Amino acid sequence: MPPRLFGTDGVRGRAGDYPLDRATVARIGAAVIRALPHGAVEPRVLVGRDTRESGGWIVEELERGIRSEGGRLTSAGILPTPAIAYLTKAMEFDAGIVVSASHNPYEDNGIKVFSGDGEKLDEEFEAHIEATIHDEQWRVGEPKTPPAEAHDLVAAYIAHARTAVPDLAPLRGLRLAIDCANGATTTVAPRLFGELGLEVTLLGHTPDGRNINLGCGSTHPDALSRAVVEGGHRLGVAFDGDGDRAILVDHTGRVVDGDAVMYICAKFLKAHGELRGDAIVATVMSNIGLEIALGRLGLALHRTPVGDKYVAAAIAEHQLSLGGEQSGHIIFSDFLYTGDGIVTALNVLRVMGETGHELADLASEFVAYPQVLVNVRVRERRPIEEVPAIRAAMARVEERLADNGRLLVRYSGTEPLLRVMIEGQDQQEIEAWANEIAGAVRAALG
Repeated sequence: MPPRLFGTDGVRGRAGDYPLDRATVARIGAAVIRALPHGAVEPRVLVGRDTRESGGWIVEELERGIRSEGGRLTSAGILPTPAIAYLTKAMEFDAGIVVSASHNPYEDNGIKVFSGDGEKLDEEFEAHIEATIHDEQWRVGEPKTPPAEAHDLVAAYIAHARTAVPDLAPLRGLRLAIDCANGATTTVAPRLFGELGLEVTLLGHTPDGRNINLGCGSTHPDALSRAVVEGGHRLGVAFDGDGDRAILVDHTGRVVDGDAVMYICAKFLKAHGELRGDAIVATVMSNIGLEIALGRLGLALHRTPVGDKYVAAAIAEHQLSLGGEQSGHIIFSDFLYTGDGIVTALNVLRVMGETGHELADLASEFVAYPQVLVNVRVRERRPIEEVPAIRAAMARVEERLADNGRLLVRYSGTEPLLRVMIEGQDQQEIEAWANEIAGAVRAALG
């Protein structure tokens, strides 16, 4: 069976190496057109990218493949992933493509594909594209359509995002620090938050093709925390490289993750009659404290595998308003069925503005259980149940946890890592137990 190309968030790898070598990227572009429902004459595709130096040539190869199958390409240039998702649907494109590797280093890149509805592809559609790519009976041919057209679509996305904050008056002059991760939000965030009348301090806003996520952004919030405190800001927001996630910092410099944000927004939306179904969606990685806190509000929590496409599918299935991941991918389905860091920040600003409370006070109502996450690099992805030493270590830890915590061991969807996550009542204990399992993993698979 040919290898899977799509992980939990599109096709991802080191730029220049398979499957992100030039020939395969062109085949991906062609395969997307081939896999679209029949009927469209010259199917229209919108493409955007982040700031990685490899993004330019990857878009060129995608264009070569798309045009070879009669597709028309519109390039939006550097724009966040959620902007492409929104604009694909709003402007009636047949598909949208984002070239980005999210929070990964600049050497990596990726290809995310959205349907004409602005939603990430389901696994059946991904499998169809993969089968087409692996079919050796066809080759990428000569272009059949004109070259790509470039359009500035920043204003159209900003107009959509601004609707998240109906009343701007309480926010005028608020001091806000933003870390754009030297990524895709550099084209949107400074302009948007400035237009809202906020006093904005910028970090990570000078991309050079290689500094995306480098010591900045949602995976490195320390500099933002310092800037918030030293500058007397009420809030800090750190985006990742493609802008589909946001991690927040309160005025004391404390990091507020996606679990706390979901709790804050769920409570607010419930009080305003805007939370459909009295429930939200989160992944298996979300802290058990979220489940407990929501229960006190009479709200349920539906869990999914890791990946915002699974969160989006569960939100649609249960017809809910809100869901997300601890990492900061938050989906507000009234706006979009994919994570949007800017819309997340705007929703938190709305809560702060309408309640008059600081983020620190809003987040204090959510108490997370002690949690430890250990990532172990592996040389192969053998099923855990087939490795006796790992299985035995897990059984020992589960017996110690009893009903007072949670153990989750899973492979990363985008990197050669096995993640060991434990929640429990004592930080030192769970760290020791996580390292015990990690040691078994290194011995067997490292």
